[in-house]
Amino acid sequence: LYSSSSLIIVWPFYLFHLLATLFFTSFYFRSHRPTAAQRELVASICRFHRKIKGATIDVWWLYDDGGLTLLVPHLLTLPKSYLENARLRVFTVSTSPTLMEQEQRSMAALLTKFRIDFSDVSVIPDLGRKPNSQTIEAFTELIKPFICEDDNVRPGMITRSELEAQKHRTNRHLRCSELLHELSYKSDLIVLTLPVPRFGFVSSCLYMAWLDMMTRDLPPTLMIRGNQTSVLTFYS
Repeated sequence: LYSSSSLIIVWPFYLFHLLATLFFTSFYFRSHRPTAAQRELVASICRFHRKIKGATIDVWWLYDDGGLTLLVPHLLTLPKSYLENARLRVFTVSTSPTLMEQEQRSMAALLTKFRIDFSDVSVIPDLGRKPNSQTIEAFTELIKPFICEDDNVRPGMITRSELEAQKHRTNRHLRCSELLHELSYKSDLIVLTLPVPRFGFVSSCLYMAWLDMMTRDLPPTLMIRGNQTSVLTFYS
C-alpha cells in the first residue's frame, strides 16, 4: 500500500486487503464530501436502527381487511421495537356525516375489545370531497408521460377513457393524500390500508401513480392490505 510519503508492506494478505479498504474508503470520503441531501438520506436509512422516544404511529384504516392494518402497528409499540411505547392514533372514514360521533365511539370500543392501546380515534368526514386544484395539477403532471390514446393502447399505460372511468377513485386517493399531509406529516410512522385495484380495470401506471401521490413527502409509510382473514382475537 503506497502513498506519496509512505510505503507500507503488510503480511499476511488479508491484513493488506483490510488496510487497503480502510485507506481508499477514507480517501473517498475526504475527496467526496457528502451533500446535505446525502447526509439526510443516510440518517433516514438508519432511523429504523435507533429507538425513538415519544414516537407517534398514525394508522389510517380505510378498509376492513381483517384487522391486519391495526395489528401490525400495535406490535410495533411492544418492547424491543424501535417504536416501543409509541402513541397510536387511529384514523377511519365516516360512512355518514351525521353518524361521526357514534362511529368514533364504536371504533374506540372495538379497539378496547382488541386490547389495542390507542391515544386517539379520529373519523374523517370528507374523504369524498374533491381535491384541491394544486393536487390535481401535480397528479396530472405525474401521469403525463404515461398517457396514451384509446386507439393506441400499450400494456400498463393509462388511456383517457380509463382516466375518466376511474375519476372518482382518483379523486378519493388524491383527497386522502391531502389529509395525510395535513394530519400525519409529523408522525414517526404511517400505517395505511393499501388500495387494491381490480384486475383488468386499472392499469399499472395509474395504480402506481395513486400510491406515489399518497406517500410522497411523508414520514416512513407502510401500506398493508390483509386478505379478509381475521387476525385479531376478538374476531376468532
